[in-house]
Amino acid sequence: MNAQTHIGTGRLTPLSNATLGALGAAVAAPAYERSRLRAGIAHIGVGNFHRAHEALYVDRCLHRPGHEDWAICGIGLGDTPAARAKAEAFKRQDGLYTLSEFAPDGAVSSRVIGAMIEYLHAPSNPDAVLRKLSDPALRIVSLTITEGGYNIDEASGTFALHAPDVASDLAGNPPRTAFGFIVEALRRRMESSVAPFSIVSCDNLRHNGDTTRLAVVSFARARDAQLAEWINAKSSFPNSMVDRIAPRVSAPQRQQLNARTGIDDALHVVGERFTQWVMEDRFGAGRPDFGAAGVELRADVPAFEGIKGRLLNASHMLLAYPALLCGYRLVHEAMQDVRLANLLDRFMSLDVIPLLQAPAGVSLHAYKQQVLSRFNNAAVADQLPRIAHDGVSKIPVFHSSTLRALVDAGSDIRRAAFFLACFQRYFKGVDDQGLAFAVHEPQLSEEDRQSLLQGTDPLAVLRTTPFRALRLYDDMRFASAFLAASDAIEKSGTRQALDALLADR
Repeated sequence: MNAQTHIGTGRLTPLSNATLGALGAAVAAPAYERSRLRAGIAHIGVGNFHRAHEALYVDRCLHRPGHEDWAICGIGLGDTPAARAKAEAFKRQDGLYTLSEFAPDGAVSSRVIGAMIEYLHAPSNPDAVLRKLSDPALRIVSLTITEGGYNIDEASGTFALHAPDVASDLAGNPPRTAFGFIVEALRRRMESSVAPFSIVSCDNLRHNGDTTRLAVVSFARARDAQLAEWINAKSSFPNSMVDRIAPRVSAPQRQQLNARTGIDDALHVVGERFTQWVMEDRFGAGRPDFGAAGVELRADVPAFEGIKGRLLNASHMLLAYPALLCGYRLVHEAMQDVRLANLLDRFMSLDVIPLLQAPAGVSLHAYKQQVLSRFNNAAVADQLPRIAHDGVSKIPVFHSSTLRALVDAGSDIRRAAFFLACFQRYFKGVDDQGLAFAVHEPQLSEEDRQSLLQGTDPLAVLRTTPFRALRLYDDMRFASAFLAASDAIEKSGTRQALDALLADR
């Protein structure tokens, strides 16, 4: 029965190991024997991005001979109803899910990913997670826990031991955090003379491996100095750069995708056709043949991190807040507004590219054009609220270096000031037409929240904890530009304020 027959009859095939042989021709299925696989990788934080990115590369590896020991065990830390429903769906579907990839011209291809053979819901059974992470067969632990999930204090550059869940883990309670599970498992491995696993961050952080080492070793040191030294000396923390747009899939979108494939899949995930993973080849406990699967194993990862973070990620953030204020909710719709597209073009061309050193073989101007093209991919239907989410964590990561360089050099700071003025106004949760949108800032302290929502300081966002270290409020030129942008948005609206900014060269 092919996908068209499914669509016509309305019957969908439930996804599981038992039904893999009955899928329609519209969907590629794993060509390897899943019953022969065992987990050599554990991934903490099995969200859309991981399933559309790392798991795809591992799936490619599993199609190669001799890779049966490199499947994935997924680990979920959340304990919300949605997190529990995800765990149930993974169990029901034997870890299988569909990935649909969309090209800019709307062409779509779908495949079932079979790389994840087990899923553990940590809050329900923390002991099972610790047993899995302690198993000598487990040789890599990877993470997507968001930029803010590493608990690094931006001002001091240290790991925040006082965070509630971290403090609970350190008090000896069943682990709640990735660091609690990782460090306890490494303690057990050290005491059993089992080599440590490599730890790979797949989050959008510069030097993400170094940041992960700082977090893990700092947590371990708060427990046991000897354990911390063993981890620091024996564990591998390769830096990596990950890139793929993988937006949230709404229930109606999932129904449409399932109708196309003929598969009843509660976990269908989508991504753009483009995908990239650049990684240092530092794996003390071995790795699959990532290079054959399309991973770029290079020593110059920081250069790729720099261009991706400061061009693509920074432009995503720059687009999100003024676009939301203008009334847009989807990225490609915002990109059809010439003023917003021009803002991104000028930001990358004038503010960022002159500050960057391109990796060997990469054209920064070609990269810029690729970013603009990817943002215009209507088929992906990426959501602006998704990008705007957790701005207090992401903006400092992707914009601080550029902000500091522009201010110190006396360069044009009007686009940067306009961006942060839009971010401050975003906290009102209402666009210029009076329509509400959700503001989700889980890392914002209560003190900063009160300052932004109820205070009278016109420079409030510049004084919040994530931006305080930049001291932009103390720079008369930047503060004046910020106030001018805020005043223009307040009096004329975001569109007219942006028109004036773009007209003034």
